[in-house]
Amino acid sequence: MEATRQIYWNVGHGVVIPMYILAGAAFGYLAWGFWQRLPIWRQGKPLDRWDRYDERVKRMLCEVFSQVKIFRVTDGGVFHALFFWSFLTLFVGTLLVMFQADFFTPLLQLNLLSGEFYKAFSLVLDIAGGLAIVMLAGLFIRRFVVQPRGLEIVRDDYIVLQLLFAILVTGFLIEGARMAATELQQNPELARFSPGGLLIGQLFTTMTPGTLLVTHKILWWVHFALVLGFFCAIPYTKLRHIFTTSVNAFLAPFEAKGYIATINMEDDTVEQFGAAAITDLTWKDIFDADACTSCKRCQDRCPAYATDKPLSPMKIVHQIGELAEGNPAGNLIETVSQDALWACTTCRACQDICPADIEHVNKILEMRRSLTLMDGAFPGDEVRTAINNIEVNGNPFGLAYASRADWAEGLDVKVMAQDADVDILYFAGCFASFDKRNQAVARNFITICNAAGIKVGILGKEEKCCGEPPRKLGNEYLYQMTANENIEVIKGYNVKKIVTTCPHCFNTLARDYQDLGFDVPVEHYSTYLKALLDGDRLKLTPEPFNFTYHDSCYIGRYMDIIDQPRAILAQAGGAIIEMAQNGYDSFCCSAGGGRIIAEEKLGSKISEARIKMATDTGAPLLVSNCPFCLTMFEDGIKTGGAEGQIRVRDLAEIVAERIEL
Repeated sequence: MEATRQIYWNVGHGVVIPMYILAGAAFGYLAWGFWQRLPIWRQGKPLDRWDRYDERVKRMLCEVFSQVKIFRVTDGGVFHALFFWSFLTLFVGTLLVMFQADFFTPLLQLNLLSGEFYKAFSLVLDIAGGLAIVMLAGLFIRRFVVQPRGLEIVRDDYIVLQLLFAILVTGFLIEGARMAATELQQNPELARFSPGGLLIGQLFTTMTPGTLLVTHKILWWVHFALVLGFFCAIPYTKLRHIFTTSVNAFLAPFEAKGYIATINMEDDTVEQFGAAAITDLTWKDIFDADACTSCKRCQDRCPAYATDKPLSPMKIVHQIGELAEGNPAGNLIETVSQDALWACTTCRACQDICPADIEHVNKILEMRRSLTLMDGAFPGDEVRTAINNIEVNGNPFGLAYASRADWAEGLDVKVMAQDADVDILYFAGCFASFDKRNQAVARNFITICNAAGIKVGILGKEEKCCGEPPRKLGNEYLYQMTANENIEVIKGYNVKKIVTTCPHCFNTLARDYQDLGFDVPVEHYSTYLKALLDGDRLKLTPEPFNFTYHDSCYIGRYMDIIDQPRAILAQAGGAIIEMAQNGYDSFCCSAGGGRIIAEEKLGSKISEARIKMATDTGAPLLVSNCPFCLTMFEDGIKTGGAEGQIRVRDLAEIVAERIEL
């Protein structure tokens, strides 16, 4: 017998017209549900995310169908990805059946679902259906039995899981009933290509033919009703993420990671800086709440949440959505809370891991801008003092301009005001200039450059704070003031290239300053040293040592500099023992987002948590390449009781000790 089957068997072709009418009504209800959400999203300010259309479509299709972001997380990620592909396969198979029955056969007299293709078709769909049920069971166990810490369980979870289970199970029941009346008796050889239906079909073999036909017809309509219910439920439940999360992949920004919009501080028409209400956010900020799948991956990666601070990136997204939908006139900052906003280190771990392309950090920064620029609020008095020091003295320590170059005394380095004939300008930053521990790093960097024959210049007393800490705390005014002063000075010397040992200075000068008209190339010293080694301008004498390495957030996640520092340390003789959280999954030191000048008063210390991860490796040495990280880790070793177990050194110190003379 030919390998095929009769479509609409038992229910008859008379169901076609009512089926399409009901399906059309369901899709109309779905569209109406999303149409009703448009006014909620439109409460936000305009934002253009429709440029580079072709690239956006390509990225969206790649992310959706590859599930690449889902696979980054083992906790439920594999279950979700496999379920998605299985369910998608079933959906495509259903469409093919529909086209065969209602278009190919009546219009073209063509039967695609026959022969070897039909056998493969039946086998693939049965495997997909079985796999979908198993994966759904895994997701059910994770959410309702295992219940990972912080995973919210709401009404939608019960509705969605039960609905999907019902659709999949009734699909197999329909197939089993049909096969019990047809293939199991007439073509048992073909039945082997529908293993799921073959198994379920055994349950129906004891039924009388009349009962079996009635049962099949009832199951068919129940299954069809469940499918319609699924489409109708999408806009009104968490299922809406099927569309919104996919669209968010299209809407994701093309700007450099960590980009912050520069405010025109001279615009007298602006009445509100930052976000204090829903209408101060962009429409994309509100749309993000609908794209959120509540998977809690952002929350799991948040160092503030992990150390018991009142910050959950997921919760903030939810609060924005709830306020936009239920109380648009409500106070956004009071809803989120100042403690939650100030706790953020802007490490970007939440955004990096988010499978829905949600932009958490900039929402927080906009609310901080409102707190600082509109209300004059600070996380604490110590921050107020540091901000005043930057405004008056150009550094958070309040030390005199004239002493900014004292660290370079006795070194072969030029002060630009005296001699601007240099290969690179070293932008030292505040910590390398004034903090004794980080002055040693700066001196080692100059030593390395001297050994490579690089002529280095510094601004000395003309250099000011890059402005990053105040900007991340919301003080855009002070940031632009210090930034413009630095830009004016640097442009006056026709600098060819800037190198800095501070990732925060690096990001700020290389990216943020561009909005202010700055175009001088800027490089972090880790990639600069790697280039010197690769070009044989610098040679090292390897000395064996074991170490673990900390990826600074502003070097790793922000700038994708992951491998270069490790390669340098390997050339220096190092054998790395990685921490559990490394690379793009690295755990923050706690100093980002301006937190370097703020006391950590809530929860436990983030730096101590990171030091614990380092000591767990058994490595005697922790290497970093950021002055903020170095400072926080040395503090974390003391306060966390890890003295004698591990010590911290900077990349420049390791390299300087091994220079081949």
